[in-house]
Amino acid sequence: MFLLLKGAEVYAPKYIGKMDLLTCNERIVKIAKDIDIRDLPELSTIDLSGHIIVPGFIDQHVHIAGGGGEGGPVTRTPEIKLTELTKAGITTVVGLLGADGITRSMTELLAKARALEEEGLTTYIYTGAYELPTRTLTNSVRSDVAIIDKVLGTGEIAISDHRSAQPTVEDLTKLAAEARVGGLLGNKPGIVHLHVGDGIRGLTPIIDIVKNTEIPITQFIPTHVNRNGHLFSQAMEFLEMGGRIDLTSDIKPDENSKTALKPIDAVRKIVENNLPLDNVTMSSDSNGSIPVFDENKKLIKVMVGSTMTLYRDLKEIIANGVLPLEAAIKIITENVAKVLLLYPKKGCIKENSDADFVVLDRNLNISSVIAKGKFMIKFNEIVKKGTFE
Repeated sequence: MFLLLKGAEVYAPKYIGKMDLLTCNERIVKIAKDIDIRDLPELSTIDLSGHIIVPGFIDQHVHIAGGGGEGGPVTRTPEIKLTELTKAGITTVVGLLGADGITRSMTELLAKARALEEEGLTTYIYTGAYELPTRTLTNSVRSDVAIIDKVLGTGEIAISDHRSAQPTVEDLTKLAAEARVGGLLGNKPGIVHLHVGDGIRGLTPIIDIVKNTEIPITQFIPTHVNRNGHLFSQAMEFLEMGGRIDLTSDIKPDENSKTALKPIDAVRKIVENNLPLDNVTMSSDSNGSIPVFDENKKLIKVMVGSTMTLYRDLKEIIANGVLPLEAAIKIITENVAKVLLLYPKKGCIKENSDADFVVLDRNLNISSVIAKGKFMIKFNEIVKKGTFE
């Protein structure tokens, strides 16, 4: 099936002007100023004049099978629905477990990833959960990464958090080595995706590993790094060392975390300090619980993360002039694809890349979403729902 998208302003993410895009099944086959093809079989032509096209968004941290549980069984969060992702412009998602590796399982996570793939998205997972030794499918992080197609690395491994297994530097070094070798064997990134809590140690264990072992700094992706000022200062040091960091959308200062930074403020600091934006990504932590603890680590309340905060917070960065569209959009497209070794198949608009697009109106609101060459949202109308929606 051929799809011809005509007349949109294309950010690939770099602005390349007003272009037509021709896709065949799941791939982009031609990009040109004026594509005039009328005799192709099953050709659908869509006029996108007055619209903007950017690459489909990649969210590398979503609890697709649900999460939470820190307040008992009643606080277990639900698994995600297809339209919760597509309405947010997300066409590629990485699923993971969190604090609960007991009532949640890797087989459940893998099955949910395969279900979302059948419904039209591109999906991957991390093997593991907060704890160490961590949860796996084959009893080995190395073999999970090497031989299971969906597994890109290990995560969400918790450090500097009272809910973690309190892993030592040695524990984390061995885990990173296992993930790295699995990645080499399977031609995967083999990354260690780290939940970083608000503990005083912050990124210190990871910085120690980078300085004192042969594990490269790019093996680690610390997330939630904008949760407090001390941690974000370490994250900027990590960036300066050549590391990569992942911001979490919807984080903001409140009475329990007065030094937390909204993504716009975190990105502004990165820009002001002339640090490499290409090494910065953002994810939503959607469908995971957002527990709030008091100073004695007693649970006060539990909320649920939302996919809709991802683009909302990115749009705020653009609207306030912190970054132009073509630079900002990389934070949830090209930069993530490169971390996950999916570029240029994902994260960009190029010939032979996957036909994953988000169509924006002139106010930068999401108008349409196309995943693997098929409309999921079309001019604000949902055209593809999940199996049980």
